[in-house]
Amino acid sequence: MTRFDDTTTTRLTRTFQTAPAAVPRENTAKYLDSGLRAEGFERPDWLVPDLEDGTAPDMKAEALDNVVDRLPGADFAGEVWPRVEWSYADERLRQRGAEQIRTLVREVGEHVSGVVVPKVGRVEDVERAVRVVADAEADAGRPDGSVRLAVIVESGRAVSDLREIARLGSKDAEAGADDRLDALVFGPVDYTAELGGREFDGERPRWDGLLERLSNEASATELVAVGGPFDRLFGERAGVRFYNGDAYADQVEREAQVGLDGSWSLHPNQTAQANRLHMPSEAELARDVDRIERFHAAKAEGTGAVTVDGQMVDEATFKTFANTVRTALAIAERAPTQAETVYDAESLERARRLRLSG
Repeated sequence: MTRFDDTTTTRLTRTFQTAPAAVPRENTAKYLDSGLRAEGFERPDWLVPDLEDGTAPDMKAEALDNVVDRLPGADFAGEVWPRVEWSYADERLRQRGAEQIRTLVREVGEHVSGVVVPKVGRVEDVERAVRVVADAEADAGRPDGSVRLAVIVESGRAVSDLREIARLGSKDAEAGADDRLDALVFGPVDYTAELGGREFDGERPRWDGLLERLSNEASATELVAVGGPFDRLFGERAGVRFYNGDAYADQVEREAQVGLDGSWSLHPNQTAQANRLHMPSEAELARDVDRIERFHAAKAEGTGAVTVDGQMVDEATFKTFANTVRTALAIAERAPTQAETVYDAESLERARRLRLSG
């Protein structure tokens, strides 16, 4: 999460796109290849090669082989986070996941930012996953902390221990603690099933309160928070099949409003939408650049607060404006073609000249 000083580097985590690492096609790595080659707004910030639910049980080994084979030659500008198998309730799955982690770290550790561990339980289970990654890293001779960890919160146990789990990634942890936990991702389908929840008229619970908790705990410990998948990709009416973009956009906007850093994507169309929705618009960037410039001018004259466009701007509201600018600058740096599509060159130049601390 963002610290409010001029040394802050905003991490791009607008999109968390899962891609089955093996499918029953002539090219079993079809969707993995597509994700690695994606350009423009269809390129996810985090690409998640899926060795878990997205891959058929009899193709797990081939999925792992595909990831090991494809990553070294890929020219992918985002972060790569393979999702392995795991379950707090199934030792066999944990053992398979541990072996997948060891293979990934040993073979392509320099090409991944971290691994995604699903279906975690209480904090002790997350600590177990941390030890597996740390041991794999040490055995492979990788730099300490170079392979990170994201967990999918999709069990009652994980939700009950959410604060304790988030603290595992706190940069304020006691000396010697392993703070490699980077992200909390919500898994609503498994969570709903575990709690015995039901669908009514095809609608699952939204879990708005839990998303707020996820955002809060991630913010308190400087972790990334990502919303859950929207799997009703297509609808049909009067015999016409259509992409369900409006409903997905509604979900992404709700997630952004409560402070989630990114949204789960299952399809390039969703990635393109979420990248844009989690991206400040040109109007927002120009507005907040102007507000920051006017705020600094007022302070230089000895004023602690200033009214800009009818809004009182002080140190607290300043931080919100700085977030807008940092995010836009991060996109301009790491996804320049996206930035060129949205932002005016003058707005970006003014943004680069700003002092982003109050």
